[in-house]
Order: sequence, then C-alpha cells, then structure tokens
Amino acid sequence: MFTQLFDTFNWDEIKKSIYSKTIVDVEFALNKTSKRDLEDFKALISPSAIGYLEKMAYLSNRLTQKRFGKTIQMYAPLYLSNECQNICTYCGFSFDNKLKRKTLTDLEILKEAEAIKKMGYDHILLVTGEANQTVGVPYLKNAIKLLQPLFSLISIEVQPLDQNEYEELIMVGLNTVLVYQETYHKEDYKLHHPKGKKSNFNYRLETPDRLGNSGVYKVGLGTLIGLEDWRTDAFSTALHLSYLEKKYWKTKYSISFPRMRPAEGIIEPKVIITDKELVQLICAYRIFNEEIELSISTRESEHFRNNIIKLGITSMSAGSKTNPGGYAVEKESLEQFEISDERTPQEIEILIKSQGYQAVWKDWDRGIQLVK
Repeated sequence: MFTQLFDTFNWDEIKKSIYSKTIVDVEFALNKTSKRDLEDFKALISPSAIGYLEKMAYLSNRLTQKRFGKTIQMYAPLYLSNECQNICTYCGFSFDNKLKRKTLTDLEILKEAEAIKKMGYDHILLVTGEANQTVGVPYLKNAIKLLQPLFSLISIEVQPLDQNEYEELIMVGLNTVLVYQETYHKEDYKLHHPKGKKSNFNYRLETPDRLGNSGVYKVGLGTLIGLEDWRTDAFSTALHLSYLEKKYWKTKYSISFPRMRPAEGIIEPKVIITDKELVQLICAYRIFNEEIELSISTRESEHFRNNIIKLGITSMSAGSKTNPGGYAVEKESLEQFEISDERTPQEIEILIKSQGYQAVWKDWDRGIQLVK
C-alpha cells in the first residue's frame, strides 16, 4: 500500500527541500535528456523555476503534442446528488450546511443525460456527495446501467469504495474513477474533515491501490489547491503517481488542478496560487511525466482557459453545472461551487479550433477495450 511509502516522508522536510532548490537545479531538470525524477519535479515546482516559465511552456507544449497530438478531450459532470454525510470545511455540500438536498431519480438522470448529449458530449463524469445509504453502490450501479448505452465513457467522482465494490461497477460499464486526496498534509487533513467517513485519511489515501487491484481503466488524482502549501501537495501527488505507475502499470492516470472556488458556508483559501504559478505547475507535471493526462475544469476563468490549451492540458469541461438537476431538472438547486467559465461547449470548441487543436467528444478507448 502507498501508505507504507508515504509514511517515510515528512511534510516539513519535503517543503524545505522544494523551497531550497536553486536555478542550477531548475536548469539541470530542464536540460535533462533522460527521464526526470522526483528531485527534478521539486525543482520545476520551486520558486526558483518561475523565471523559466517560457522555457517550461515551450517544452510542455512539445512533449504534449508528441504524445497526444493537438487534441483536447471534452467532458461534462452530471451531479446525481448533493446529499453528504461528511463535514468538509471547503465544500458547499457539507453535512452541516442547511440546504435543500436533492438526489436524482431514474427519469431525472435520463433527462439530465439527454441535455448533456444535446451539447455534443459522449464522455460523462458522475458526481455525488458522500452518502453511502442514499447514493451507495446500488444507486451508482443503477445509474451507470442507465447511462452506459448513451455514453462511450463513464467516470465517477464519489465516495471511496472497497475493491469488490469497484469491481462490481466496472462490470456494468465504469471506466474511470477520480479520487482527490484534497491534501496530503496528514495533520491538517483532519482539521478540514472533522466528521464522516472522509475523516479517515489512510482509507482515502489507499483508494488508488484498491482501484489498481480492481483493474479499473483510469484513475484521476489531485488535491484541492488552496487548502495547504500547493508545492508540497503537488510533490506528494507526483510521489503517489510514480508509485501507482510502477505497481499498477496497466492502469492509465490523470491529474486535475481544482482551485478553491466560492461556495455556501466554506472557508477562505489558506494559500493562494496565482495564474502564473498554476501554469508553472501544469508544465512541471508534463515535463515530469509525458504520459499523464492533465485536466482543467470550468473553475478557471475564460482568460486562463483561453491561454492554457497549448501548454499541456489534454482535457477540458465546458457548460458545466455543479448542482443535481442543473442542466434540465432543477436548475436552481444549490451548487457545490461557483463555476467561472460559463461559455457553452460549442464556444469552447470554437476556441480550441481557433488555436489549431481538435475537440474530441468521443473516447475510443472503451471500444478498443471491448475488442480486447
């Protein structure tokens, strides 16, 4: 399990090591012709690297095109429920927030799916709060069965599950699971998750191991940028990724970059990452790992998303609604967080094409899997 490796690392020591990297370390990492290691990644996310952003962007663009071509995969989230049994200091769905709870019925799920299909999507991400009794495995299994004939790729971002539960969902059409650690700072993690199953740091940390053992096609990693020092969290994510790629080498991986956004009843960010620093982080991941998929959501502004397409990102959402029923059923229900880029998928497709890239609406991997 990753916990055994993770426990050999000390947060404060990692942070000190990152912030002590010099321009010599940065130049060494950028000029390296062999595969870059975790020490190189530390240099690329360090304050010393910000002066090399233009070179990092150029290299990130070249490496991304080499592996992925000029394509951006499009996806949309479908929020099935805002019911949640966890108290999380940063989430609008937190159990202690007094809000109207909503869980979609079968007919409402299909109505939302119809609205998403009309926007052109063939890749869907199912999202719920963490409420095992309401939106546990039976509910998720039913939802995937309903949607499997409509979409070529189905992902979920829900509560962590046991290995046998993931295996059960894979059997009915689950392709990808996103599970963000939120922060790898073990002590402060408990401050942000005082109640609910999510308060169990190690159970969440071991979720990608259970996914790897289940044979899932792809695992999405990430942290919520703003909870703790973003550089130390980024290194911890890279460490986790390196471990997973070695142990579960048949599985694909992606990284997302969610920054804290305004929502009902949440805390203010502890740490602010600037747009320039977020570009640095995205480029650092690409230079560190040529194979990893990098995703950016509608949390980010129009301006930022306009300028990030050529810098390493491989997937984007558009037209997103972060409330259950937000596309067609109950448009005024409470959002998990406010989105920033409110442009339609068609407007984003035009943007992507204007930069010489192609928007990909259908993921062909599932078809290849079925043939295999």
